[in-house]
Amino acid sequence: MNSDLNALSAFARVAYWRSFRRAAQELQVSPSALSHTVSKLEQTLGLRLLNRSTRSVSLSDAGARLFAQLNPALDQIGQALDVLNEVRLRPMGKLKLNVPRVAAQLVLAPKLGQFLAAYPDVQLDLVTNDALVDIVEQGCDAGIRFGESLQQDMIAVAIGPPLQFSVCASPEYLRLHGIPKKPKDLLKHACLQYRFPSDLHYVWQFLANGKPLDVATNGAFASDDFTTIIQAAVDGAGICYTYHAHIAPLIKQGKLQAILQDAIPPAERMYLYYPSRNNLSLSLRAFIDFYK
Repeated sequence: MNSDLNALSAFARVAYWRSFRRAAQELQVSPSALSHTVSKLEQTLGLRLLNRSTRSVSLSDAGARLFAQLNPALDQIGQALDVLNEVRLRPMGKLKLNVPRVAAQLVLAPKLGQFLAAYPDVQLDLVTNDALVDIVEQGCDAGIRFGESLQQDMIAVAIGPPLQFSVCASPEYLRLHGIPKKPKDLLKHACLQYRFPSDLHYVWQFLANGKPLDVATNGAFASDDFTTIIQAAVDGAGICYTYHAHIAPLIKQGKLQAILQDAIPPAERMYLYYPSRNNLSLSLRAFIDFYK
């Protein structure tokens, strides 16, 4: 039989003090209200728990049996609530995030060591997944995606630096096949495709006369790994469309050459998103404040 935890706790304090007055003072309620609570508990259980007189209170046999089991259980509950109070007071515990690999590499990794040093009691668990997933179903506290991928019922906060795309190829490939002058020229070239987990290929995005232009490029090679795609471009296999931060060192080394830069859309920031503003954990709040 289930009884209200507050009523059980009230009975336990009366049983401990053997006094309604002392227990009422501790609980900051009136003795009459406390007596009513205990009487209602007795009615619910169908047992007398306390023997009362105008001057004293004692435990019945049933009350003594209940108190013997109840007191350590309430102590354990109190200890559990004390642990939650710690969580309320400082960032701590597990923080699980679902992020695409590029977010892990370009947004989180550069400052990850600083975050972990600043919040040593936070256990950060990164799940790298390029597929769009239900973060609640996956047991994650939050996720990171570009804005167009966010569900409408999520709270979103811009996070990390703006990410710029670039189109590039090896100097040798461009010498042999020519340099595209406008985005639609790419349709005549071998373009190295990024494949989403859904098996769809990424459509390359450009600007033409200030307006968005999508180009569904073609090519003999596709991969779900940007590192492999970039290496294929370095090896002269074709043109790739990827994050500028990934290829900037290779451009500086002369292994890749950026093209069509005047047609690339403005840099975009990623967003950290989560289901609700209510009762946001200190760990997630600390993470948001640190990275945004």
